[in-house]
Amino acid sequence: MSPTRRGLWRWVPITPATLLLLLFLAGPIGYCVWIAFTDTRLTGASGSDFVGLDNFRRAFADDDFRNAVRLTLVFTFVSAVVGQNTLGLALAGLMRRASRPVRTLTGSLVIAAWVLPEIVAAFLLYTFFRREGTLNALLDWLHLPSQNWLFTLPILAVSFANVWRGTAFSMLIYSAALAEIPREITEAAEVDGASGPRRLLHITLPMIRRSIGTNLMLNTLSTLSVFGLIWAMTRGGPGNRSQTLPVFMYDQAFQKSLIGYGTAVALLLLLVGSLFSIVYLRLMRVEV
Repeated sequence: MSPTRRGLWRWVPITPATLLLLLFLAGPIGYCVWIAFTDTRLTGASGSDFVGLDNFRRAFADDDFRNAVRLTLVFTFVSAVVGQNTLGLALAGLMRRASRPVRTLTGSLVIAAWVLPEIVAAFLLYTFFRREGTLNALLDWLHLPSQNWLFTLPILAVSFANVWRGTAFSMLIYSAALAEIPREITEAAEVDGASGPRRLLHITLPMIRRSIGTNLMLNTLSTLSVFGLIWAMTRGGPGNRSQTLPVFMYDQAFQKSLIGYGTAVALLLLLVGSLFSIVYLRLMRVEV
């Protein structure tokens, strides 16, 4: 049998799976791309016209869209890049040195927040931050000033909620990465007189660099698409002060019935996620 025919026969077993992927994955994606270049609406005229790049021009000229981009970057940086990543690494390092009962209790509490359904976690954090909530009750008990956190600092409130819910993933990633570091290396550094911060900067972080890059990329992509948590806590408000791109996209597509415009915003969000992925992948290829 010729090499060409052999190559064709190899495709036979995976042909059904390939066709299903094209039908249920590539098909909807292609249809969404087409809708982004039309003026499709949920209400009004049943037809839709091709409008070219008008939806994208409208987005870049829209103050609300630019505000959503800024808030998305703030939300992603505070909750994913800084919050989940740093807290997950700290918890992983502390649990490595803690006793078995402490590791079990801490791991159970952190993972419990992760496995909760997003809507349940959102309402728990809503009751924590609301005017009559748990946080203000604690501040009143300590005789400290309280405030309506969901009104005065909404983007920071939802960022904290995302940190609380998603830190477990980072903790598990870093726990596995730290377990792979040979103890002989850290013990040799201790014998040479290296302090804890120096061991962290010059030994631990370089040796888990790829895990850091992978964790940052996955956390960033998942945070960019967070919708239910923000919608349940603030609905993007007050005003549009916590309206990230997923919330803005939903508002335009389903609240204002502008399906074409909302889909164009979704494609721009996909582009933002792709740019983050490219940056992280390039950083991961840089040798220490």
